[in-house]
Amino acid sequence: MIHEILPVGPLACNCYVIGDETTREAMVIDPGDEIDEIMAIVRRHGLTVKQIVVTHGHLDHVGGAMKLKRLTGAPVLLNQNDYDLLKTADQVAAWLGMAPPGKIDIDQNLSAGDVVGVADLKAEVMHTPGHTEGSVCLYFAPQQKLIAGDTLFAGSIGRTDLPGGNFKKIMHSLKGPVMSLPDETVVVPGHGPLTTIGEERETNPFILGRYSE
Repeated sequence: MIHEILPVGPLACNCYVIGDETTREAMVIDPGDEIDEIMAIVRRHGLTVKQIVVTHGHLDHVGGAMKLKRLTGAPVLLNQNDYDLLKTADQVAAWLGMAPPGKIDIDQNLSAGDVVGVADLKAEVMHTPGHTEGSVCLYFAPQQKLIAGDTLFAGSIGRTDLPGGNFKKIMHSLKGPVMSLPDETVVVPGHGPLTTIGEERETNPFILGRYSE
């Protein structure tokens, strides 16, 4: 399994390039910005991008998706509950000092239970609303790896004070499907360092119930 992590954009969103070492097929998750650098990783490994998956509709995660699609021809996948967030992308870009992405078109809806990935690298889509209504996590069971988007961080959780955020929903998502995963599952969050489900179960103050809305 090829797995490269590249923090991109002014908010240092973790973009992931995941590739199959045999077929050289790849998926790119959360291409928020710096598409030239993402493509440099793709070319270095000799990969062909087959899917562009976005964990939620915030600009720092989806801002470069259309440019990457134009370069690769790969479809863009996002949960339909976040489609409305895309309509404000240009305004958010101006606020962040980023180039406006223009119209963002989604090719396929991501629903709970869907399977995404390439070759033998397959992930189950977990719908985990709370940070946004359409937030999803991707669980690669054989690799014991969770791409968590902005649902779960090392020692924290995604903020819920932005449009579409809901504290009760994110806690339900975390204490339900996310914390049901094995302790040894490696959590790859949307920002910041990696962690594990076991570590967060034991130390994350939100999981331990020390914070409420």
